[in-house]
Amino acid sequence: MSLGRVFTIMANVFREVIRDRILYLVGLYALLMAMAVRLLPEVAAATETKILLDLGLAAMQVIGLVITVFLGTGLVNKEIEKRTVLVMIAKPISRLEFIVGKHLGLSAVLAVLVAVMTVVFLAIAVLAKAAFVLPNILVSSFFLWLQLSLLTAVAIAFSVFTSSLLATLLTFGVFLMGSFSANLVALGVQSKNPAIEAFTRNLYLVLPDLARLDLKNQAVYGKLPATDMLLGNAGYGLLYMVVLLMIASLIFSSRDF
Repeated sequence: MSLGRVFTIMANVFREVIRDRILYLVGLYALLMAMAVRLLPEVAAATETKILLDLGLAAMQVIGLVITVFLGTGLVNKEIEKRTVLVMIAKPISRLEFIVGKHLGLSAVLAVLVAVMTVVFLAIAVLAKAAFVLPNILVSSFFLWLQLSLLTAVAIAFSVFTSSLLATLLTFGVFLMGSFSANLVALGVQSKNPAIEAFTRNLYLVLPDLARLDLKNQAVYGKLPATDMLLGNAGYGLLYMVVLLMIASLIFSSRDF
């Protein structure tokens, strides 16, 4: 695999997405945060600062999720539907390089988006005099980016063999189930039914455990996991990402155009 060709595809994806004015969503995020600062004192005066922090981090995740799912499922599928993929595969570019380059391009956009929203979040938190621990917020933002990058790999894996609409629905489904996969195992145990227990356990093993990469609450309340656990969770996310990209590449390689 040539890193030069991968980075060329990555740069093209980055420029294309940025030209779509995707960063305008940062303005929407800033507007939502400003409205929260204005309205929260009237709704929950005693706990307004904690709610503001919770709301800010949750809004970052929602905006990032929407961008990831809708753009991620179209990265490859759009090329297939418009038949422009024929031009790409006619060039000296392997399908693995194509998949990895697409993933890295959107991941780079998400990194910029999360970074800018984090700056907006911190600025508004300071103006609202909300108490927060800066390292915790930065770690939470990094893990949010890692979660979104993992979901980008999920979206690409679905988009190489199905339609954009179905890939979108499946990716949202993975996000919802992956966010609560540990709870699914607990529900299976509580059911006392061996078949349900086996099903929920296998589902937990197959689905990404996205709760490992969601540190919003821990960041707000100053209860981040230990460093070794953070490193383990980051490694888990990266490994899962690599596996998904390899699977997507194999499926993509098996298709005839």
